[in-house]
Amino acid sequence: MENNEVRLERSGHLGHLVLNRPAAMNALNHGMVLSVAAALDAWEHDDSVATVLISGAGERGLCAGGDIVSIYHDARNGGNTSEQFWRDEYHLNARIRRYPKPIVTFMDGVVLGGGVGISAHASHRIVAERSRIGMPETGIGFVPDVGGTYLLSRAPGELGTHAGLTGAMVSGADAILMGLASHFVDSATLPTLAAELAERSASAAVGRYGQVPPESALAAQRWWIDSCYSADDAGTILARLARVGDPAADAAAETIAGKSPTAVAVTLAALRRARVQPSLEETLNQELRVSLRALRWPDFAEGIRAQLVDKDRNPRWSPATLAEVSPELVDGAFAGLGERELGLSGPDD
Repeated sequence: MENNEVRLERSGHLGHLVLNRPAAMNALNHGMVLSVAAALDAWEHDDSVATVLISGAGERGLCAGGDIVSIYHDARNGGNTSEQFWRDEYHLNARIRRYPKPIVTFMDGVVLGGGVGISAHASHRIVAERSRIGMPETGIGFVPDVGGTYLLSRAPGELGTHAGLTGAMVSGADAILMGLASHFVDSATLPTLAAELAERSASAAVGRYGQVPPESALAAQRWWIDSCYSADDAGTILARLARVGDPAADAAAETIAGKSPTAVAVTLAALRRARVQPSLEETLNQELRVSLRALRWPDFAEGIRAQLVDKDRNPRWSPATLAEVSPELVDGAFAGLGERELGLSGPDD
């Protein structure tokens, strides 16, 4: 159940899972996903465990996402390993949301992609003043997954659309506004809170140290975010952003224009579909369909190459513009997988 990349610690009635790849900002690999899932299985039926805590080793953050470079190399060799990784990861995301005992997650520092999936579905989601949370997938020719489209589609107004298309990181205060997190705690008190969780109930311990969060920067930008991103066409969104006359809107337009056009168009469609889906499980089923299609897009390998392999930050997208992304390409990303469907089911949320 344990490997050196996930530490399992016990104190009082607390089971503590520590993601332990600090040199890689605790990026999730398949073995880590399986270790976390096995621990949750064991602790569910252990009466001496009342609360589970998930945190990250080191000072940089909880988790910088999935091990994307490994997925890149796998994609170049057929993608079979990545498919099983995603299947197990998405099962874990749903497991965390439905877990019968409180799960507390310390969303401290950087929390990206897969790190959101392992933390933002928990019952008690703790952010701090140094939290930086995001779903940056459009920048590597991919689409938010791990339940990310479910979470973003349920953020107030169009905040989730803005975050999903731009891939921008948000603060802890923004994350609370968006529903990605539940409590704000000063980072210096996190070790004390962890100790309290061993002796007190999760709600009592978190309530004792929770603070009123600072003002959200995104809250002050709702006036243009909600109006610009209400369109169901990415080109229309860019045109609206260009007309706002606000530096933040201009920056958002420039950012989106630099992302993979295919990923932007499919992300927008995924968010709109997720908004009307009744459960996380249904959205995760959809995300596997999209992820497996994205694995074959030229933009996925190109985006990872440009950002993480060669690091020239100069991806050559294909198609190169939003206008060239056909409706057939977007619709095809959501086509059923037949016998390869993820097949998760759960109660309506």
